Amino acid sequence: MNQAAYLSFDSLNAALKAAGEETRLRILALVGEAELTVSDLTDILRQSQPRISRHLRLLVEAGLVERFREGAWAFFRLAEAGGNAELARALIARLDPHDPIIARDRDRLSAVRAARAAAAQDYFRAHAAEWDRIRQLHVADEAVEGAIRDALADRPFRSLLDLGTGTGRILEMFGPEVERGLGVDLSLDMLLLARARIERAGLRHCSVRQGDIYDLAVPAGSFDVVIIHQVLHFLDDGGRAIHEAARVLAPGGRLLVVDFAPHDLEFLREEHAHRRLGFTPETVTQWLGAAGLDVTMHKSLPPEPGSDGIIAVSLWLARDTRIQIANDVREVA
Repeated sequence: MNQAAYLSFDSLNAALKAAGEETRLRILALVGEAELTVSDLTDILRQSQPRISRHLRLLVEAGLVERFREGAWAFFRLAEAGGNAELARALIARLDPHDPIIARDRDRLSAVRAARAAAAQDYFRAHAAEWDRIRQLHVADEAVEGAIRDALADRPFRSLLDLGTGTGRILEMFGPEVERGLGVDLSLDMLLLARARIERAGLRHCSVRQGDIYDLAVPAGSFDVVIIHQVLHFLDDGGRAIHEAARVLAPGGRLLVVDFAPHDLEFLREEHAHRRLGFTPETVTQWLGAAGLDVTMHKSLPPEPGSDGIIAVSLWLARDTRIQIANDVREVA
């Protein structure tokens, strides 16, 4: 059992003062359920935007709530790490879920979530035809997802980073099995889809962020597994993205890259912003090695016979070698 993190007197006093007010306690309960904007909270709590913003500022300063930006929007969620985060979780865990105030706020939160889901579905319908056209060109999604699961099946992992998360499908797949999942994408439209998906799946321990795959706002050594699924072909510098992904791997962590094998469908570059028309096994293997990782598996999935698919999908699994190096040093000693 993990020992609870201690707080200084001043820190605990400030956190309790921040939480010890009716609206701020309601905000804590709400952001413990979902990532919300000031506008969302204004709709739910029926209070003015300046007042909600002031309450949020106090909660953020007390370390109970975290704030992050996505374009012109700012999202708020319960703090994830540290003694203040533990305190925030403990406080909302003591709230009676059937309390009339909490129940009313939750009903209004459901309406906000429904509006988000509707907006996500509108975007998906608007783009479904072009996505379906690309999907038909390669191996079926079910086969690729099965191969992804098989590649990571040798041991469990507690934390997952999904780079270029898109619609959030990878988080949905592994979310029930991990303690912490984070998806990063540059597209606000994709994040809209991903957030709706993980909220629909009830994955409170998973979240998504807008971010730069070349410069992740994530500490080194943060994740047991990093997945880069169908992303590299959009990038100018795949090797740089892999190097950054390797930086945030925990010792002994694994990086899984999934992308197209080489093909000659030039319209994907012209119409869908694909920078690269697939990758040879040697190209990605070289990038992984240059990032200091040990490649343990490469696999290619050809399209199913009789299908419309003409593009194979490749998987590369690599691992951080720091644990192995440490063990080798001990054996020599």
